[in-house]
Amino acid sequence: MTTRWDQPFGHLERPFAWLDFDALDKNIQIVQGACGGKPIRLATKSIRSVEVLRYIQHQLVNVVGFMTFTAAETIFLLQQQFDDVLLGYPVMEETAIRQLLHFVQEGKTVTFMVDRQEHIQLLAKLGNEMGVRVPICIDINVSNDFKLLYFGTKRSSLYSLETLTPFLQAIKNNPSIEVVGAMGYEAQIAGVGNRPANVLKGRVIEAMQAQAKKQVTQFRRLAIAHIKAYFPNLRFVNGGGSGSMTYTTQQKEVTEITVGSAFYAPALFDQFTHLQLEKAAGFALRVTRQPEKNIVVCHGGGYTASGAIGSDRLPVFYEPTNFAYLSLEGAGEVQTPIKVKGKNIEIGDTIYFRHAKAGELCERFQLLHGVRGDKYVGSYTTYRGDGQCFL
Repeated sequence: MTTRWDQPFGHLERPFAWLDFDALDKNIQIVQGACGGKPIRLATKSIRSVEVLRYIQHQLVNVVGFMTFTAAETIFLLQQQFDDVLLGYPVMEETAIRQLLHFVQEGKTVTFMVDRQEHIQLLAKLGNEMGVRVPICIDINVSNDFKLLYFGTKRSSLYSLETLTPFLQAIKNNPSIEVVGAMGYEAQIAGVGNRPANVLKGRVIEAMQAQAKKQVTQFRRLAIAHIKAYFPNLRFVNGGGSGSMTYTTQQKEVTEITVGSAFYAPALFDQFTHLQLEKAAGFALRVTRQPEKNIVVCHGGGYTASGAIGSDRLPVFYEPTNFAYLSLEGAGEVQTPIKVKGKNIEIGDTIYFRHAKAGELCERFQLLHGVRGDKYVGSYTTYRGDGQCFL
């Protein structure tokens, strides 16, 4: 498969990051179809490139805005003329909040995520100082507690109507706060694949996700109705992720779906049986050594993903049947030994990889080098290439 890239990428120094626009375009079509007519909010942490964000925004029919992951990133994107940004996580940095509130004063749409009184107190204090009514989104926790196992993310503290009620009562009459949205992110469905390497584990996950969908649907609808009893003029209710598009589209209370990882289709999404995405992004390493007949060594490669430590956090080979890591070395910071099976690899050749998670790849490279068919179509800067580093 990757021999078609030898010519278009032949002039590049290794390592480099690649972006297959044919695959990206197909993934955009898949996302559009899976989300139906429901508006889409782009998850910027999964893209991490201004140019690629703009490309996806123009290709999709129903993009309503962006979900950002830090205040500094949000400021950067606002400076690049992006608008309607929802911070996906609470911000407790006063200087950054003041900068963002300046954008609100100028007419930009910026929404802050909250789930604690401490968030409200800080935002209200700064909003009052600046004469700004601060737009907020209430983050409800739709994870499932199955007693023996907590299924989801330890995220929001608002996990029941009992915890939600005093929070709503406390902010209802706050003149410096405007509740414009709510979010219930079903991470246990959107971000957990049901086809891991362990078959038994996959069956357990499928059973848990089936139960989780019922509980999420029930609780999120109750929670949103409860929030609307206090704040009837919500502008949006956000939910979903790349792994739950079909499910979330059917949820009547959700008005928009957040999607990010599906566009690059990183390796972790190979574990979703219901997603047939195309391999759209990754990186390339040069073979520089051959210590044994069937073992070659690439320069670099230790681009592991965040999350619980495990083999699924390692990059995967674009051609997985031909290569394997050494169990005692894995992907190394400065070199990666690789077992070669059924393929002739020589020193100087290139081996192509895919990152386990989407946007994190861009923290390692300044450019994404584009290919369409067998033609090189140019380079696109990542956040890092724009001189930015947010987390």
